[in-house]
Amino acid sequence: MSIDFTTVIDYVGTFAFAISGIRLASAKRFDWFGAYVVGAATAIGGGTIRDIMLGYSPFWMYQPSYLVVTGLALLFVICFGRYVIRLNNTFFIFDAIGLGLFTVVGIEKSLDASFPMWVAIIMGMVTGAVGGVIRDIFINEVPLIFRKDIYALACIVGGFLYYLCETVGTGHIATQLITAASVILCRLVAVKYHISLPVLKGNEDCQQQ
Repeated sequence: MSIDFTTVIDYVGTFAFAISGIRLASAKRFDWFGAYVVGAATAIGGGTIRDIMLGYSPFWMYQPSYLVVTGLALLFVICFGRYVIRLNNTFFIFDAIGLGLFTVVGIEKSLDASFPMWVAIIMGMVTGAVGGVIRDIFINEVPLIFRKDIYALACIVGGFLYYLCETVGTGHIATQLITAASVILCRLVAVKYHISLPVLKGNEDCQQQ
């Protein structure tokens, strides 16, 4: 049975996002089951919300292989945890990879469902970023996309590049790679050079209420 390139991207993204979630769960001293739940939420949360918004049953309900991939990610962290967890940049790297790959998957699933490009760009962002929101809520952190980091915005940049590549007739696989790479690159550059959106400053009295 042949597997298309989009499916490969989906599985790699699932593995990468699951590791990023499991890594953070381990830092919070979660047990194996708790770490698996956080990893699964990170990996399939965005796609679940996307499918519901597009009118589909969540993909993992009829493709349990995604839950298996999350289990493999947990096994990977258990076996190589002393190396994975101690590396300061591991979470960031795996999260950036997952963000880029899932943005592509979200865009293409939306287009396959005959939604317009602007909806596909939003769904690419939802697929890439919402799993991280659920993860952060589970581990009692302020979600990353609500802080000043360039995160969800990177997905939107990738979505516009996807549209541009499709407009000029770039090959399909090349379009996928360019889109994913642009999201990852945006994330890397933003963190390396401390590029961020302005923080909305509120009244301190309001914050205390």
